[in-house]
Amino acid sequence: MASTRAMRRLPFATRAIPVFRPHRFYSSVPSSSYDNILVTAPKPGVGLITLNRPRALNALSTALFQELNDALRQMDNDKSTGAIVLTGSEKAFAAGADIKEMKDLTFSEAFNTNFITSWSSTIPSVRTPLIAAVNGHALGGGCELALMADILYCSSTATFGQPEIKLGIIPGAGGSQRLTKAIGKSRAMELILTGKNFSGVEAGQWGVAARVFDTSEACVEGAINTASKISGMSSVAVKAAKEVVNKSQDLPLRDGLEYERKVFHSLFGSRDQKIGMTAFAEKKKPEWCNQ
Repeated sequence: MASTRAMRRLPFATRAIPVFRPHRFYSSVPSSSYDNILVTAPKPGVGLITLNRPRALNALSTALFQELNDALRQMDNDKSTGAIVLTGSEKAFAAGADIKEMKDLTFSEAFNTNFITSWSSTIPSVRTPLIAAVNGHALGGGCELALMADILYCSSTATFGQPEIKLGIIPGAGGSQRLTKAIGKSRAMELILTGKNFSGVEAGQWGVAARVFDTSEACVEGAINTASKISGMSSVAVKAAKEVVNKSQDLPLRDGLEYERKVFHSLFGSRDQKIGMTAFAEKKKPEWCNQ
């Protein structure tokens, strides 16, 4: 595998980004110039967003989220993008929120401007599957951002945590909710009340991460490969599958089963259902039309 020093520039990237030599770059994603993120397409159908504030360890800010949300919306509206990977650097996925932005906020300012809402309002509405590839620190808002993804991959040396209690506040972008759903009340309560971190290995053991990799390069590569597999499926079925799995987090079991069955029935009205089942019967590879 190529060294992470191997660099290549893209027309819409403002800085160089580590790339994997085996991959060419493909893109029909609208070109954009960003200050805090890099946007590339490492494989057909795969969008890659890299948080890029190296001096601040990818500390999250409103400016960064404005760019991230814009890139996500563009990819979500791009029919050729079937899955998205979100990552940071080897040292930090995102080491937390930019404290300089919020340290002087008053209650009325935070409340009246609905501060931090924009940080978590766009990702849940994105219908294209999102995979987080986490290396290094994912603390505070960084941990919350990773938890917003549909699939979370990490390296064994990654560090997660919700240390907000040490600053006299609490998680504000979903940490108390998503982390608790992922690992259970007692364990989440211990982590949030003490500000204790947990490792990438523990993230895998506790069900936070779907897969744990030995190196940061393998983590990003694994996420890209999974995204490529997803993008090769029927986009109609993929979006439907993502929708019903997400509903399982909101609905009681009986209501979730009924919702799933209705979506299942609806897919028999798609062209891809006919293509997929016909190809299976004829022992051929399906050629999806995404309709």
